[in-house]
Amino acid sequence: MRKLKWKNKRILLICRETYGKPLWFLGESLKEDNEVAAFYIMSSECSFNKCYYNEHTYYEFKDHMQDVKLYDVKDICDEFIERMDDWRRKNNITRGVKKAVGGAAPLLPDKGPMDMEYLEMIERDYCHFKNLNLQLMASQENTRHYHYRIYWSLTSYEENCLWLELNYKKIISIFEEFKPDIILDMDNAELQRTVLAEVAYRYGVPCMTIEYSKYGYYKYPSFQNSYGIDPYIRELYEKNMAKSDEELKESIAYVEKFRNENSIMNKEFAGSVTSKYERDSLFWIARVMRGKWNYFWDQDITAKNLARKKKSRMLYAPSLPYLRHYLETELTKRKLYVKNKYFEPPVEGENYVYMPLHLIPESSVFVKASYYVDELSLIEQVSKSLPIGWKLYVKEHQAMLGERALSFYKKAAELHNVRVVQINYYKDPKPWIANAKGVVTITGTAAYEAALLGKKSIVFGEVPFSMIDGITRITDFSQLPEAIRNFGAVDSLHSAAAYLETVKEAGTEVRIFYLMDEAEKIFAGKTERTEEFEREMDKLADFFEKGYDMYLARQGRL
Repeated sequence: MRKLKWKNKRILLICRETYGKPLWFLGESLKEDNEVAAFYIMSSECSFNKCYYNEHTYYEFKDHMQDVKLYDVKDICDEFIERMDDWRRKNNITRGVKKAVGGAAPLLPDKGPMDMEYLEMIERDYCHFKNLNLQLMASQENTRHYHYRIYWSLTSYEENCLWLELNYKKIISIFEEFKPDIILDMDNAELQRTVLAEVAYRYGVPCMTIEYSKYGYYKYPSFQNSYGIDPYIRELYEKNMAKSDEELKESIAYVEKFRNENSIMNKEFAGSVTSKYERDSLFWIARVMRGKWNYFWDQDITAKNLARKKKSRMLYAPSLPYLRHYLETELTKRKLYVKNKYFEPPVEGENYVYMPLHLIPESSVFVKASYYVDELSLIEQVSKSLPIGWKLYVKEHQAMLGERALSFYKKAAELHNVRVVQINYYKDPKPWIANAKGVVTITGTAAYEAALLGKKSIVFGEVPFSMIDGITRITDFSQLPEAIRNFGAVDSLHSAAAYLETVKEAGTEVRIFYLMDEAEKIFAGKTERTEEFEREMDKLADFFEKGYDMYLARQGRL
């Protein structure tokens, strides 16, 4: 790939699992003229001995790029375990027990292993985007109450507070030692990223991650961990809204073409579970389960990580519950892809509001809309807000199929005006949207698609495309009845085109998932670095360079 134009910068790369693989190649280029460090934020990834899981991520940096300074969270994982065990031992608390037996009041042996004065200082002096409890929502390891992944455990107040304390201390120490000029990231999930966004804001350091525009492969940089709408994006959008139709003709033509397409699913989802509408064979499931068994055997037995896993279920998810969860998910998914008692077909000519569900947990909800992660509660609120005679069509997300408890669908269907509809009745989102009165989603792509199709929609999170005319953000459930009554056609052509212009101006077309998949093949020796891969890496470099230039321009330093 080409050399980046930066020189004499201190650049910190934020890495986690597959999202860190393209950053290895970026670091290889950057380190020639800059000082580069990589920070691995996933507890298991940097704490485990080398195995298939981390050999081409953490150990790729550790073994093959030793002139890049490597930071990780292994030290605070060890400190977390030690302090929690000491506290439990001193107070005679069994690991995992939160309350006294027999329904008595919660145990309060002392103030806990965490430094509450420090955390109060952090919340007062560092928390600009979110308070500390909201920051915990960024990680599935601290949010088991809200999702179905049984391999994670419910975490205690003491565990969560101590983990917050240690992560802030670790990240502040990295800032003080390495003194980064630029921070580069490719995702927004995990607690450490929310902490980084807050610390970077206080230190005045640009912390760039990728925001998905929903427009083709276009991504643009967010400087607040893709929470809310970055101010510079709002300003660009308002500037583009002021342009004439003639000035926006290219984007207007795209919207008009979009409205005439039979299939509107984003090409970025091609070949992924999001575009999957048929069930897998039992033979395929058996092969996958054998592969997962081998994966965890390599991790736990061959690489000897089982003892570490037993030290903290919060930090290191155990393997057997994961295998059980995945097998149950795949078998349940097979049942739900065919005719079943939980899903029903749509009724021709029926007035309905379309509500596609999300993958839970995922950062598009847990990071972007932390107050609205209880989808059953949202279904109930929308149900009671519908005009009489209308139905609510609830459709499961393909990636969530089989993972959500079946009782969820039964409970939703108990509502008199709700239909939980067959997930693969249509093979594209367009018919669901086109036949609906409007769309309700937390932060989902369906609202963007509806806006481009000229249909009104409702979102609960503040996402960039919610600036398009016809998309209403709800911040109070009492606003729902009026917003739904106003569903119908909307003249969103100019506004949608202005949004697309904003995305093109701020962003770059980058095939993130291609880069991650191809990087793994290169590390594993299955392929060479091709011209296509180098071109896509150049686009990633363009993305970050462009983002940094925009940051400097806003600061008056360019």
